[in-house]
Amino acid sequence: MTRASRRVTALGTADQLPARDDPRLLPAAVGVLVVANVLNNRVARRLAPVTSALAAGTLVVLARRSGLSWAEIGFEGGARGVKIGAALAGAVAAVYTGGVLLPRTRRFFRDERALGLSRARLAEEILVQVPLGTVLLEEVGFRGVLPAVLRRSYGAGVAVAGSSALFGLWHILPAMDMAAANPALGGLADGGSRGDGAARLVVGSVVSTGLAGVFFHELRRRGGLPAPSLFHLATNSLGFLAARAARHLDRLSGRSPQAVGTTWKPSA
Repeated sequence: MTRASRRVTALGTADQLPARDDPRLLPAAVGVLVVANVLNNRVARRLAPVTSALAAGTLVVLARRSGLSWAEIGFEGGARGVKIGAALAGAVAAVYTGGVLLPRTRRFFRDERALGLSRARLAEEILVQVPLGTVLLEEVGFRGVLPAVLRRSYGAGVAVAGSSALFGLWHILPAMDMAAANPALGGLADGGSRGDGAARLVVGSVVSTGLAGVFFHELRRRGGLPAPSLFHLATNSLGFLAARAARHLDRLSGRSPQAVGTTWKPSA
């Protein structure tokens, strides 16, 4: 039995192309992600759904041409993955609801980037920008193609650690934007004193999203790409609604809202 056969059999699928260890595949995949990251965060943010869809498609084509199966990339799990993802999405909704209802935690859900949007732009963020501009590429790239490429050459441990570390680095530019949009959150990262709070916020974001990547990998192992994708979608999209709900409750209670940042990351 060849190595490719053993790998595909272990994943429980007969979908197989001749495997080729192409040393150009990993740098090519990383390059696609770097270009998409810069375009989405610095050049053409509103076009992120188009950029991300093209980048995700390019990654899948590169992976398939190198011999990786659909199952190796993560297009498996089916109903099981949907059930896992839906359950976690419900848990996210419950946590956000509790956080917004409690005055002591409500402030962490206020973010001017969400509160300043019109209803049309809010709908665009929830229905287009998050699923297509964020979740699609991040899940295909960091839970699908990159770990499959790394696993082929270095094993499962390196695949999870390496792709999760790259997922953390992917969030440098979004974290810089978060620090600029929420100075008070940078102050919290700096312990309330004047200093390098923004830098600490960026480092903290990289570390936390890298660790989150490990958790997403476990979801992908249990339910394919559908599981982490639904969880990721709920975390980001429901955050916009939580921000609006927090402001509405503040107005009803007569409290003066003060945006200090969020526990969710719309650009993550």
